[in-house]
Amino acid sequence: MTTLPEGILLDDNLERFARAGKVAVMHRLSGAETGSRASLLSVATAFPPNLLTQPEAAAVARDVFAARFPDFGRIEKVFASTGIETRHLIRPVDWYLEQRGWTERTDAYLEGAAELFVDAAVKALAAAGCTAAEVDTVITISSTGIATPSLEARVHGRMGFRPDVERLPVFGLGCAGGVQGLALAGRLALARPGGVVLMVAVETCSAAFRLDKLSKANIVATALFGDGAAAAVVSTAGAGLAQIEGAGEHLWADTLGIMGWSVDEVGLGVIFDREIPPFARERVGPAIDGILGRIGVDRDGVGRFICHPGGAKVVTALEQTLHLEQGALDHERAVLAAHGNMSAPTVMFVLERVLRQGLPEVSVMTALGPGFTCGCLSLARAA
Repeated sequence: MTTLPEGILLDDNLERFARAGKVAVMHRLSGAETGSRASLLSVATAFPPNLLTQPEAAAVARDVFAARFPDFGRIEKVFASTGIETRHLIRPVDWYLEQRGWTERTDAYLEGAAELFVDAAVKALAAAGCTAAEVDTVITISSTGIATPSLEARVHGRMGFRPDVERLPVFGLGCAGGVQGLALAGRLALARPGGVVLMVAVETCSAAFRLDKLSKANIVATALFGDGAAAAVVSTAGAGLAQIEGAGEHLWADTLGIMGWSVDEVGLGVIFDREIPPFARERVGPAIDGILGRIGVDRDGVGRFICHPGGAKVVTALEQTLHLEQGALDHERAVLAAHGNMSAPTVMFVLERVLRQGLPEVSVMTALGPGFTCGCLSLARAA
């Protein structure tokens, strides 16, 4: 074994790489560095073909709920205030207008999520100059359906992954999954220097649309959520687009009822508290400052926050809590307008737009999710 100055142990198989300066290791992803960082080699996004405009969504919701939910007229205003113009769904809109049970919802999830997985993953690998056979680890982030075998196993043959590819399916992160999944990819890349990690976040939120749930949360969900996927390739080999500097999470106690799923005999039911925007305005900024302090990122040196746009009010709350100028989160609003809230992949859509424009020297990705939690990841522009 070899001891590095920071006290990290490398086994004998890694010693020669360490001496050559080619190994990337750290105390923690959120701690001080002892070598090169995990690099983000590519980002790609995908969404299904069925386009739904927001006026169409409002009309459908009115037909479905107005006669059965007396307060619908007041809640209906949310369709105009979300900042959403269009969304994409895994099924044509008529599919959602019939009562569906677990079996049909699961079938829709398995088919739709698999197609989105392949679409996003193939594009990300091509952009990174990799083949599926070169992937050592696949991380699948998804919380909108249940798949056993998991999604990456179901598309294994189509993708061309090796028989010995390591798989890590992750359920339950919700909207925070894009940030947390990318952080996990960075950690696993550091654990296998030179290896290729593929992270795919795929969500089919529309599969959870419920005709039977006469609640404000359910109607708000019909105004917000769409389907989509995003993929990223991470490795310690090459500078890539950016380096993952560090990551962290803040979970608030006694907040389980703010966001998540309920589970019953029909399917998943959304838990969505109206207090999310004021909660974000009051608490997210201090939590992010704490995470950045722990991972050694200078708050004043952050050139761009890349945020998950949960909704128009949440975006405004994030600008306020992060002390940004109103309108600073322009890419967040653009993604929200074009795709709605796709849960985990959404922040990756924002990252893709920021990368096209040009990544600042230091950027910080953030997303809120069930727990209630805030995930945070810092990126340094590649030299």
